[in-house]
Amino acid sequence: MSRSVPNNGQRGAAMGNHRNAQRFFRYRSLAIMGWSPTISMVLILSGCAVGPDFVQPKAKVQDQWIEGNDPRVMATNEVMSHWWRAFDDPVLDRLVQIASEQNLPVQIAGLRIMEARAQLGVAIGYQYPQTQEGFGTAQQNLLSSQFANQENLRHSYANFNLGFDAAWELDFWGRFRRNVEAASAHMLATEADYDDALVSLTAEVARTYTAMRTFEVYIRIARENARVQGEGLEIARSRFRNGATSELDVDQARTLLESTLADIPRFQSSLQQTKNALSALLGKPPGGVDSLLYGPQQIPVASTQVAIGIPAELLRRRPDIRAAELNAAAESARIGVSKADLYPRFFLFGEVGVQSSDMANFFAPHSLFFTAGPGFRWSILNYGRIANDVRAQDARLQRAIVTYQDTVIRAAREAEDALVGFLKAQDSTRSSQRSVDAAQGSVDLALIRYREGSDSFQRVIDSQRVLLQAQNKLADARASVATYLVALYKALGGGWEVREGKPIIPAAMQEEMARRTNWGTLIPVRSPQTTDKIHLPTPAGSAPILRQPNW
Repeated sequence: MSRSVPNNGQRGAAMGNHRNAQRFFRYRSLAIMGWSPTISMVLILSGCAVGPDFVQPKAKVQDQWIEGNDPRVMATNEVMSHWWRAFDDPVLDRLVQIASEQNLPVQIAGLRIMEARAQLGVAIGYQYPQTQEGFGTAQQNLLSSQFANQENLRHSYANFNLGFDAAWELDFWGRFRRNVEAASAHMLATEADYDDALVSLTAEVARTYTAMRTFEVYIRIARENARVQGEGLEIARSRFRNGATSELDVDQARTLLESTLADIPRFQSSLQQTKNALSALLGKPPGGVDSLLYGPQQIPVASTQVAIGIPAELLRRRPDIRAAELNAAAESARIGVSKADLYPRFFLFGEVGVQSSDMANFFAPHSLFFTAGPGFRWSILNYGRIANDVRAQDARLQRAIVTYQDTVIRAAREAEDALVGFLKAQDSTRSSQRSVDAAQGSVDLALIRYREGSDSFQRVIDSQRVLLQAQNKLADARASVATYLVALYKALGGGWEVREGKPIIPAAMQEEMARRTNWGTLIPVRSPQTTDKIHLPTPAGSAPILRQPNW
């Protein structure tokens, strides 16, 4: 195989181009080195940040619970993180575990965290030169022969250029650092929202499970009463056939029995609906939880005592309070972003490259061009746009502060409501149990007396109706105890700790996203720090001038 050998002219042109390229890059390095003192000085002077540093808003919190003197209320600093285990129900434990891993709204909350982390990376990226671009063109131009004043003009010519330009708006007033501060607060708020979603999820699973077991109890009570009422109907028929009573007793007995049987389909419908709700909470289609609902069909029962800590603990335990405070911190930082527009923007810019109409001289020294220097822009006559933008942002901050205060008050109210409901439901349960015992004795005695002919059948009907009502009322009271306890632990902010050691989105979803997009170090997903303390972002005035970018 033969190879072409360059002649001496070609060798000389190649060596000349090589030397020209060396000169070009040497000139470019000298230009960049000339910027170094200016860049160093700017970085030193870029330590200030306009706008307020966030201060935790004040919120009114009572010193103790209204029912705090009740012996069933234990004032401890530690609230059960896995509070559903207090019911000692393996089925409920399993449902909560599966829901925390598969619930779709919780996964959506986890994806919001990933979005916020990526947005934080965008904010950090703006701290660096905002424009860093290579460029190049190859053009062939042809001028019209009718072009005016075309004497001595070339009608056809080429133009080649290649270079690099950069522009860096310097963070003199903390605009970009405040934006990073706001993005950091927003990211932390999404993590708190994720925890709040878990608190709501665990409570909703427990509440729905309690409702399901309650409907199962209603069905059992209705069937047991239907059996007893059926026995009464047979006694009435026997006495009617023997001529001891009228047909009215038979009709009354049948009416009560059919009324009781009519309740069963209604309870069964509600039972299936609660099962469907459980399936949705577990991220399954309807019918997906049937295989998990083993064990006795009884309403969950917990201890009569409850550990709730002190009201001030709500400020650190409840994720929605943490999220409200972090949202206020983000709005505070955005005031600084808006205020920075009141001041001039300083920037450095530069462009370096080669341009020629002849490729043979593309890297020749006379083809080099560059421009570099500082500059500024200042929106002076803006007719109040900037000032009103700052005012609007300040209003957003104040709104976020009031929202935080309202969240604290609502949290205290929810806890107080659930606590008094839990305690009084226990009192109601004890009274309801005594009512059922008395009603059961009344039914037994009424049947005996009716069989002996001592009382009318109306007494039997009345006692059986009262028994059914008392049993349902007892089931309601027991369900209320469990439901109020669930509501109390939700109000105290318990349940988000279930995420410990687990990814915020499933591994399969992470793999799918990684195949579709380069997520860099954001996948595998880092779980939020497990703590109930509020970590506010570093104020811009104390933050580093530059943060490590996330590539």
